[in-house]
Amino acid sequence: MDLNDFEADNSVSCRLASPIPEACKSEDCCLGIDEAGRGPVLGPMVYGICFCPLSKKEDLKGLKVADSKTLSEAERENLFLKLDEAKTFVGWALQILSPNTISTSMLQRAKYNLNALSHDAAIGLVQYALDCGVQLKEVFVDTVGPAEKYEAKLSQRFPGIKVTVRPKADSLFPIVSAASICAKVARDRIVKGWKFAEDLGDVDIEYGSGYPN
Repeated sequence: MDLNDFEADNSVSCRLASPIPEACKSEDCCLGIDEAGRGPVLGPMVYGICFCPLSKKEDLKGLKVADSKTLSEAERENLFLKLDEAKTFVGWALQILSPNTISTSMLQRAKYNLNALSHDAAIGLVQYALDCGVQLKEVFVDTVGPAEKYEAKLSQRFPGIKVTVRPKADSLFPIVSAASICAKVARDRIVKGWKFAEDLGDVDIEYGSGYPN
């Protein structure tokens, strides 16, 4: 996971992605979506997708992925390494939304709230996977806002794909757990090396993941 471009200028959003496994271009696939960093006082919001062939669901489950919030940082890093090593059948992509992007979106004259920004990030990542040739048949999403409305919105946007939106999807579906891990690992790494635009002098860097206590 190369974060150099974002770390060089953390005021600009960017997208990162793994290579697309050949199996995902020739077999029917499932995809999970989750985010990390919704509501912190420091750092970006990171949206993540993870995808694999339907035939490899049990292999993914065998990696013992779990909701990233239930794991320690070391456990998340270890699981991300396993996901990255399973590159013959697992792919991932991230949309890193900078604080500047979030603030500018919230403050523009036309109403554009955090839910709308989140939905658009998720839609953009699904479209990215499709544009890369991933044969998507199932999409699982951790909800933002009312699950039924979000599911209907995604189903209309991506006809022919079975969309399932659920609260706590990251604890229900391994493919969403995998997306959650990718997003959280990226965000943890970014926050740990965060460069402040302001000269703050000596800053206590023991601020965890950027959430208020």
